[in-house]
Amino acid sequence: MKILLATDGSEYSEAAAKFLTNLTLSPDDEITILHVIGWVPSKGEAERYYAGLKELKHEIAPRILDATVNILKPVSAKIKTALVEGEPDKSIIDAAANADLVVLGEKGVMSIKSLLIGSVTRSVAINSPKSVLVIKPPQRERLGRMKILFATDGSDYSDVAGRLLTSILFLDDAEITILNVIQSALSDIPERFVTVINDRIKENVAKARSLEFAESERIIDKARDYLRKRFKTINGITKVGDPFTNILSTAETLKADVIVVGCRGMRGVKGMLGSVSRNVLSRSKCSVIIGKAG
Repeated sequence: MKILLATDGSEYSEAAAKFLTNLTLSPDDEITILHVIGWVPSKGEAERYYAGLKELKHEIAPRILDATVNILKPVSAKIKTALVEGEPDKSIIDAAANADLVVLGEKGVMSIKSLLIGSVTRSVAINSPKSVLVIKPPQRERLGRMKILFATDGSDYSDVAGRLLTSILFLDDAEITILNVIQSALSDIPERFVTVINDRIKENVAKARSLEFAESERIIDKARDYLRKRFKTINGITKVGDPFTNILSTAETLKADVIVVGCRGMRGVKGMLGSVSRNVLSRSKCSVIIGKAG
């Protein structure tokens, strides 16, 4: 597996590097540590000022790369470094073309402003053509068995994310829980009106619910079939309601280390606000993998 680890030298980037030491990577795997020297176009008097800052950034950059290499010493994978100039998010996305997985740290800003404007991490997660693993601030060191929550709706997008899990070399004792959230056909009927449903409709409701749970079980079994090739401990959970809310609540209950979701590839403001994967990325307390078919 080829991993692109983007670092800016911050504690958040260091947390992402430390997370990779929890994987059973081999000499056949490769980690490229990328540092981007950001630049600000300037003219006049500001040009000389920014030129001095740019020189300082070039002086510090090798130290940032060396510090990350040092964190990754326990890893058996081949380690490479890369230094580029440009806009951080665009530079990372360009470099991702040669990777299987992009790994970044997340500063954990939770304001509405950050959701609309977006950090570099969020921009990469949304626009990268390759799957992205975002490490959240609470996860400096992992204690005990790694717990992974894989949320699937049975779509091709979810399958891409699930199959990605079989190629990421988590430790052998990792435990995976497959979650399918049923968005019931009754979900748009307010609770106070449910009482007016007569016996004939109740029969239809019961049948619809039975079919929904049967389909959920099929989706979970489908995911279990390909995940069992890699994981020994696999659990399945079905819930009813809003996918985003149920994914986060289940992750909290399980004390999950990682949430895995698929991405339908939506772009722009609608994609940022509307998709389950974007909302999970923004609000999850634990790390998030967004699987993509790139």
